[in-house]
Amino acid sequence: MANENSTTNYKWVGKRTRRPDGVDKVTGRARYGDDMTVPGMLYGKILRSPHAHAKILSIDTSKANALKGVKAVLTSAEIPDHPLSQPPYAPIINDMHDISRNVMARDKVLYDGHAVAAVAATSERIARQALKLIDVEYEVLPHVLDPLEAAGRAAPILHEDQFTYSADGLSDKPSNLFRSITGQRGDLDQGFAEADIIVEREFTSEPVHQGYIEPLACIATASEDNCVELWTTTQGHFVIRALCAKLLNMDLAKVRVTASEIGGGFGGKNTVYGEPVAIRLSQMTGRPVRMVMTRTEVFRASGPTVGSRTRIKIGARKDGTITAADAETWYQAGAFKGAPVGRAAETFFSSYTIKNARAVVHDVCVNRPKVAAYRAPGAPMAAYAAEGAINELASRLAMDPVDIRIKNAVREGDESLMGTKYGQIGLLDVLEKVKSHDHYSAPLGNNQGRGFALGYWMHGGGLSSVSAHLLDDGTVTVATGNPDIGGSRSSMRVMAAEELGVDIELIKPIVADTGSMGYSHLTAGSRTTFATGMAVIFAVREIIEKLRALAAKKWRLTIDQVTWEAGQAVASSSSRGGIQSLSLKELAAMATKMGGAIAGHSEINAGGAGAAFSAQLVDVEIDPETGFVTPLRYTVVQDVGRAISPDYVEGQMQGGAVQGIGWALNEAYIYDDQARLQNTGFLDYRMPVASDVPMIDTVLVEVPNPNHPYGVRGVGEPCLVSAPAAVANAVENAIGQTMSSLPLSPPKILKRIDEAQAAGG
Repeated sequence: MANENSTTNYKWVGKRTRRPDGVDKVTGRARYGDDMTVPGMLYGKILRSPHAHAKILSIDTSKANALKGVKAVLTSAEIPDHPLSQPPYAPIINDMHDISRNVMARDKVLYDGHAVAAVAATSERIARQALKLIDVEYEVLPHVLDPLEAAGRAAPILHEDQFTYSADGLSDKPSNLFRSITGQRGDLDQGFAEADIIVEREFTSEPVHQGYIEPLACIATASEDNCVELWTTTQGHFVIRALCAKLLNMDLAKVRVTASEIGGGFGGKNTVYGEPVAIRLSQMTGRPVRMVMTRTEVFRASGPTVGSRTRIKIGARKDGTITAADAETWYQAGAFKGAPVGRAAETFFSSYTIKNARAVVHDVCVNRPKVAAYRAPGAPMAAYAAEGAINELASRLAMDPVDIRIKNAVREGDESLMGTKYGQIGLLDVLEKVKSHDHYSAPLGNNQGRGFALGYWMHGGGLSSVSAHLLDDGTVTVATGNPDIGGSRSSMRVMAAEELGVDIELIKPIVADTGSMGYSHLTAGSRTTFATGMAVIFAVREIIEKLRALAAKKWRLTIDQVTWEAGQAVASSSSRGGIQSLSLKELAAMATKMGGAIAGHSEINAGGAGAAFSAQLVDVEIDPETGFVTPLRYTVVQDVGRAISPDYVEGQMQGGAVQGIGWALNEAYIYDDQARLQNTGFLDYRMPVASDVPMIDTVLVEVPNPNHPYGVRGVGEPCLVSAPAAVANAVENAIGQTMSSLPLSPPKILKRIDEAQAAGG
């Protein structure tokens, strides 16, 4: 790993440190969602629809209820109904009407795997047996899987109460098209008239799953006073608390949620699936209820990311100046509205200073599982189309693919397509590092190709709470409300130790439950190190102020006569004729005898997020006889702002690249003609394994974000935005032909090679 532009003299920030949770995880002591058991618990299982679209005519649970060992059977009648949300709609849709129907189908099933009923029994075997005894009568309806087809007038309608929302109001007829988001500037007609070369293409991508290794799991315990304790694998236990309480019409204070260790999430564990069902079954039985999805259930019934259909047109002058760009894409939201259309519109052309540009993204319901976030939700599919078209534009102009991006790159003060004004950014630094990297000029062999792509992501900020406590022995606990997914415990500890000027081992990070501190938003959106890290800094600085005051009291000085240096309070030389000091440990020992325990707190709504850019360079080799693609070399260059823990940053960048390889080459949901999912396990849903990927080199460009004390930018998501595009561009370069439908599987590639040979290409 190369770490560019780093010139700091920090003691801990930017250094490689021991992972605080590492020992527990490698020894097996860490407790994941499936590890929790409690006395007297029941086993919950869910009956799922075998149809993609059907009316529920009747559900007979009498036989299941009569089975020995069954303690409760639940249908949608036990899940409160909620009214449909009304406009204006938020950028991210959380419609309780839809969530309740996704948790348990009410009138219709809308996808293969849709939950229909649930049981709680004394063993998992009995629970599975009980599901087979539930008799459901369906009336099968026509289904639709493709978002472009679903948006048409002839498509079967999923929701009779859904109408297309626009600035002019709601449509007069029900529609699968929920809404369209548009980002636009300039005059497209004028821009294309100024172009010497115009590229027009269509791109498609299929839904892909986050593929977390740990399945969704939870255990709920309801008490006689109507309080509920929930243990679950989640990226945001405060959000889960809010959703469960609102869905089940409970007081928020009566739901306490503890986040287990998490075996992967990537955005897929941001919402509820089995949690409300487990809570309700526990309330019905008076006993704890444990629910764990099988891998088949995870694929059939939890959210993948969107599939897409995109039309794009882009024009440029002979010197490479892009004069106009226009994109329209249809995103499949799954059975319920809420595809990440805003982020897609923001992504398409926001890396470039294109005077005349437009991106229109449609949110369309289809008979598939409701989509969930997946690492930069909505952005990789937009970047795939935009970067593919720009690469072809560069090729037709006989221009270097990096040079055309340098010529058109946004700079400080420019705006994104959706109006975000850029502050200090490192895009040009990233592009220059790519151009000078030895990978960029390395020779290629026969049947080999090189792909390049650029990705943009504006990471999140938002609500975070932190409580830091100085213990009597001089250690400091730092409690946050964010589950640790990518090493946030380490980053929080690093920033706290840096602020205090003490050894990193004195900082003890904790992920607290929802009853222990103020609200914290999800560990998502690349926000945690930025926003929660900022709250950690403020909380520790409050401790430092109290320690200065304590030392001043001990020395009978004013607080202005005491500074904090290298982990100790220091009296100014003029105050007593010589420098005096008290260490953190000494101050901690005297604190409770001179006023009380010392703690620092911070509850913030962090603003000032900074744009991040990730460029990716990949070499592949194509077997001309089979179409099989072998990635040979991979380099990721990214502006990370400031790498608080460089090893974790490197891991994030490499992980995004690996996922991009899977998106581009292997992964897709495969349905039969009845829209039943066929590849419901890792043997058939082909995710990359270690032998499928090369060593991935990382170059960390550090252009600090001025809105954070240590210059942090989000790093978890930018690295996936450009990854599928980079791999796809490499395949095109290797075979000398355009390909526009992910995944680029061997049969597709072989067919394209054969077509080109038959045409004399």
